Amino acid sequence: MPQNMLKNIKWLGHSGFAINAHDTIIVIDPFQIKEVVPADIILITHSHYDHCSIEDIDKTIKPDTVIVTEAESAKKLSGDVRVVKPGDKINVSGIDIETVEAYNTDKAFHPKINGWLGFIITIDGIRIYHAGDTDLIPEMDKFAVDIALLPVSGTYVMTAEEAVKAAKRLKPEIAIPMHFDSIVGSKEDAINFKKSLEGICEVVIISQ
Repeated sequence: MPQNMLKNIKWLGHSGFAINAHDTIIVIDPFQIKEVVPADIILITHSHYDHCSIEDIDKTIKPDTVIVTEAESAKKLSGDVRVVKPGDKINVSGIDIETVEAYNTDKAFHPKINGWLGFIITIDGIRIYHAGDTDLIPEMDKFAVDIALLPVSGTYVMTAEEAVKAAKRLKPEIAIPMHFDSIVGSKEDAINFKKSLEGICEVVIISQ
């Protein structure tokens, strides 16, 4: 059940998460993290400083850590780096990871041509979608997900209202807001997101 997975998902702030998959620790987009989380797998959605933060990656990386990312971010990184593009599938340490599109439709910060990423991670049959920095995009109609981590701040990504529309398309059992209360966005964005989805899907606002 997706609810059982919640205890294994930790929000690190901004778009950063740590997910425990049977003691395999997956860290996504660590940025200004308050505690060190040693990662077995690091997923980086794109090369912007608040997602591909070398300082924070250095805090989480181990000698055998595998980093999965797109080509532009890979140029900044060292170690076991696996370069992927949207539409790829990769298995790392027994964890199935799919890469999907993440881009802006009405602003220029994240062009589709860049091939930047969202991730769908499957753990015990539960599909966890980290949307990356994205707007509401038509590809979301094709994603089958159980838990959706969605940006809600606006400015560079979806607004809370657009994230509500994304959740209605994705139809996850659980939605978790991210990309707020750091750089742009406020807790109010997360609260509005939750209120708007009452009776439609469970929304969990994770505290740091």
